[in-house]
Amino acid sequence: MKEGYIIDVVSGLEVKATPEEIEAVQVFAKILMEDYGYPKEVIRTHPQYRVKVRPSDEKKEYPVDIAVFSKATKTEDDIAIIVECKKKNRKDGRSQLEDYLKFSKASLGVWFNGEERFFIRKYEKDGRVLFREIPNIPQYGQRIEDIGKFKRQDLKPTHNLKATFKAIRNHLAANTVGATRDEILAQQLINLIFCKIYDERFTEPTEIVTFRAGIDEEVLDVQKRILELFKKVKRKYREVIDANDEITLDAKSIVYVVGELQNYCLIEAERDTIADAFETFIGHALKGGQGQFFTPRNVVKMIVDILDPSDEDYIIDPSCGSGGFLVEALRHVWKHLDEEGKRYGWSAANLKEEKMEVALNKICGIDKDYFLAKVAKAYMAILGDGKSGIFCEDSLDNMKNWQNRTRVKIGEGKFTILMTNPPFGSKIPVRGEEKLKQYELAYKWKFVKKINKWEKGKLKEKESPQVLFIERDIQLLADYGKMGIVLPDGIFGNDTFGYIRNWLREQGRILAIIDIPIETFQPNTSTKTSVLIFQKLPKDQIPEEYEIFMAIAETCGHDRRGNEIFSDDIQEVAKEYHKWLEIQKEKESAEKK
Repeated sequence: MKEGYIIDVVSGLEVKATPEEIEAVQVFAKILMEDYGYPKEVIRTHPQYRVKVRPSDEKKEYPVDIAVFSKATKTEDDIAIIVECKKKNRKDGRSQLEDYLKFSKASLGVWFNGEERFFIRKYEKDGRVLFREIPNIPQYGQRIEDIGKFKRQDLKPTHNLKATFKAIRNHLAANTVGATRDEILAQQLINLIFCKIYDERFTEPTEIVTFRAGIDEEVLDVQKRILELFKKVKRKYREVIDANDEITLDAKSIVYVVGELQNYCLIEAERDTIADAFETFIGHALKGGQGQFFTPRNVVKMIVDILDPSDEDYIIDPSCGSGGFLVEALRHVWKHLDEEGKRYGWSAANLKEEKMEVALNKICGIDKDYFLAKVAKAYMAILGDGKSGIFCEDSLDNMKNWQNRTRVKIGEGKFTILMTNPPFGSKIPVRGEEKLKQYELAYKWKFVKKINKWEKGKLKEKESPQVLFIERDIQLLADYGKMGIVLPDGIFGNDTFGYIRNWLREQGRILAIIDIPIETFQPNTSTKTSVLIFQKLPKDQIPEEYEIFMAIAETCGHDRRGNEIFSDDIQEVAKEYHKWLEIQKEKESAEKK
């Protein structure tokens, strides 16, 4: 293939790799085929189909980005949908799309610029050509009148939720009346997602879904139906949705979101698809002011794969944010259960029961940010009803100050697996004597050369949260429990933090230290980090000398601006760790003999 070219997903031809082509044309062509079910034979991308500029135009001067036909013959009489993918704003995009539709036989149009999209329908009234925005376009084989009339069994999983959520977020940010802040928009989307989940779970396969927007329905009728559905959601999901929560989006915005999501089955979507989509939307609401950043998926997966949790483990993330570690841990354990189910011939009902047991009783998360805790609950609920293990608390506070229901599930020495990326930074210090005096690491420490030891001094006035989280995390671990934690590099090498490393040695055994690239958390923050894998041990079983797995990942799958690159060392580390682990076991076995 020529440099600077890509293969068109429809025609198979080499086409120039322009941003418009990569981010919009190819994306929506895949959506047409994978989500709407249109076969390649009725879609034309390259060479471009052309429509008239004016009634007298013989040459057909307007090139159409994507043309969809009712038949594989692709004649002028068969054109049904025109998709315009130019990088314009919404107003200009609509104007150009309407021009295309006026002088063609197509009755439906889509504008999609890679960031936002809308759907319009052409109709005639009193001899005039008019246009009306509609919730969606028909799936292949559907009539226009069938839009929004889905039976539960007709809903399909999607591979393209990221593009859908991106479009929803950008549409709401630009057009919603009365709610423009990303956090508010994100909360509103979560409420609507719960309406969708509830509708999917509690609608009979042959019944028409409630979460729908029909082609000729009044927006106020759709709004009323969704608000009634939300009342049922609040009763069902009391742990996630507060009694005073409301859907405050205007009627048009509700119809837009419903129209975008109504074709899909969210609870059957691939886990990575949901994760990508969620982070695409929620990411806009996190500015990092409190050290809040999504841990990149490859880092999360590396830590989970190294710790290798099973259905017998009790798992926690005490600074869970939006729940990335917990979701990946749940997926990892479920994969083990799938393999075990095949081996022992479990029925589908037995397998589901085992999976629900893990989701409901074996996974916990805490975050002091109400919004993030709510996101994590929503995330876990979508994937498997693990919402009951997520709590909004200050993990670093004295545990006696937590709510009763939190203390029932979470306490010292309860967990066998802990994975986390705590907030870190000197700009968000932890203060208060009551809180600080719980921690050995909140005191001043001095190395005394004469006795070759660290001595504890006075309590500090403040301490960075990542330092205290090290101690709190180890408090939560049971003996022989394992921890994976992302920490700033200074903890591992700075002389002033020698007391932390000394304290760690007295709590158990360092299993691994993995150096990850500075680009990993960019463009959000340039803090250089490494991953510590640690096992808590009884004092009398901590070895004096032992080997530690060390790794340096030089690439992380993106550059410092966040642009994707094709090299990612991080995803290889877990494999190398388990190879090293096998070698250690062989050595120990040989020594015993």
